[in-house]
Amino acid sequence: MKNKYLKIFIIIFFVFSFFIFYYGLKQKHLYTTENSGIQKFPNLILHDFFTNKKTSFEDILIDSNYYLVNIWSSWCLPCRDEHIYLKEIKKSSSVKIIGINYKDKKNNAVKFLDEFGNPYAYILNDKDGTASIEIGAYGVPESFILNKQKEIVKKIIGPIDQKKFKKVLKIIKNEN
Repeated sequence: MKNKYLKIFIIIFFVFSFFIFYYGLKQKHLYTTENSGIQKFPNLILHDFFTNKKTSFEDILIDSNYYLVNIWSSWCLPCRDEHIYLKEIKKSSSVKIIGINYKDKKNNAVKFLDEFGNPYAYILNDKDGTASIEIGAYGVPESFILNKQKEIVKKIIGPIDQKKFKKVLKIIKNEN
């Protein structure tokens, strides 16, 4: 008799769980990271990647019309794919690219830069990931185009590919 009730309870539990999950999956969850609400880029203080000296964005964002802040890591496979586009942006424009190395081991990041090249004018360390979250990033890679007033002009979620590369160049050339 106990086994019969236990079997009925288990069946009811699984049916109930199924409907809960099914209902949850059918709901529309709009996850729009584009509208993070950040207008002005925060003045964070991070450690310089090579010297470990504390550096603020206020000290870095001083001498260019546009900046591209790129959050990357050596363990991030899409970061490898986008790296060629970062080097191309560096070659074909006057934009300063600032890298934020996200939750990475320094020796792995150095190997990454040796292998793929270094398109960054500055690289800052974000060992625990809190600075990237404060900026408004949700993962790696992620990039922000800033104007000389330190306002976020465009947020690029995911790796820069050919399509996003063209958009970046268009933004930089149209607003100069």
